[in-house]
Amino acid sequence: MHIKKYDFDYSRRYFMEKMTKGSVGAGVLTSLWPLIAKSGDISKAYPEELQSLTAYTKGKVNEGEYITADNVEHVKDLLAPITYQEVSQMGRRIKVVPQTTDITKLHPHDFLEATLKNQDKAVLDDVGNVVTKSDGKPWIGGIPFLDPQSGLEAFSNLGITASHHDTTQLAAKDWDLNPAGEVEYEYELAACEKTAVGRVSDPEGPYWQGHEDKLRYTGVWFVSPQDVSGTSFLNTIDYDQRKFPTLVGYIPAFKRVRRFPTNQRFEPLVPGITVFLSDFWAAGDPMLTWGNYKIIGRGPFLGAQSQNWHGDQKNWIPPTHGGPKGATFWDTAYEFCPEVLVVEAEPTGYPRAPVGKKRVWIDLRNMAYISYMTFDRKGDIWKSFEAGFSQYKKDDLVHPDHKGRPDWGASYVHSHDVQSDRMSRIVIAEQLSNGYKTMNDQPGTYEKYLTTQAIRRLGI
Repeated sequence: MHIKKYDFDYSRRYFMEKMTKGSVGAGVLTSLWPLIAKSGDISKAYPEELQSLTAYTKGKVNEGEYITADNVEHVKDLLAPITYQEVSQMGRRIKVVPQTTDITKLHPHDFLEATLKNQDKAVLDDVGNVVTKSDGKPWIGGIPFLDPQSGLEAFSNLGITASHHDTTQLAAKDWDLNPAGEVEYEYELAACEKTAVGRVSDPEGPYWQGHEDKLRYTGVWFVSPQDVSGTSFLNTIDYDQRKFPTLVGYIPAFKRVRRFPTNQRFEPLVPGITVFLSDFWAAGDPMLTWGNYKIIGRGPFLGAQSQNWHGDQKNWIPPTHGGPKGATFWDTAYEFCPEVLVVEAEPTGYPRAPVGKKRVWIDLRNMAYISYMTFDRKGDIWKSFEAGFSQYKKDDLVHPDHKGRPDWGASYVHSHDVQSDRMSRIVIAEQLSNGYKTMNDQPGTYEKYLTTQAIRRLGI
């Protein structure tokens, strides 16, 4: 039944009051995470006006319809500025799907279990690292701060947890388009990421023995085309988030592994691509090498949190549309997210960085970022890094996790440099031409992909 007092104006006033008092407690009608722990259903935490786009817009835009240039003005306040530009000026369309109320469809199974088990056990230490309250040791797994009290706590949920898996293997295909909408570069790249602490699927516990001082290892190597094949990189991030990452790479032309400068976080890895190392997960750098974190907004938003896995398409590659040649954007689905934090930060540890600040929209239902945007040093909008997430299930098709349950993870990326009007669109594919497959929590990944010897071997 519709309760009149919980109308749009009530919700807006509620979020504004939260902002003035500080960010305390997710949920409007009741606290979100105790409700999740009890039932797994978020719907009772929000009034009707925050449960569907139809209700929020009073029927101007409805679930099952597309957001296009014809109706985008009705949802302008629910889109990142670059997304609004893509829809209003570049022919992008976005399908609106129902809000996900079953929290199990917004997380990997093991990660959600760890989040519920370890709630209220995290704290920031004197320097800003995430530790457990009881013993001051590194984090033990799941989302550390379910009700973030500051911009740094909110960002810790991104920086510490990353992919929400202990180990992630991604088979990625990338197309880089020029302003005319033409594909100038096309790459196959493999990525592997292994978390050293806060592990949730390892029966031996949250810490990888012998690597407790590290947060994660990330390897990236290019499979095709021939002129970049073998180019590989290994990025190592310490658990102490004040320390700068270590980046080494193998360049086939030089036939050796070299170490790259600490500040080489804001450059493309290969020609044409608009993605920087700093962009990954909207938190590619150790979070304490950035600073001036602040929450600047709170309220509903639209984001790609479901129905974005295309297991019914060849190699999981969705159709494209929009732009000058009809091929600039993936077909994507957005849902109405009832409560999102907007957080900004500045690259205080990188005085030569071309980025002046970043802005991230974080969905409080699973702490995934649903939009990310950077500004240049002059304060002008520069680039977006939009990631789509989804449970890997569509009708009877399922891509399972290591225990046979429907997996969850990233499905696509739009990396749009609006100053040069170049787009990199990336899809997480089923596999690459060399047989490398998307899968999570597989054994033996460190030796295969995440050592200096491994990236040299992959390069050769």
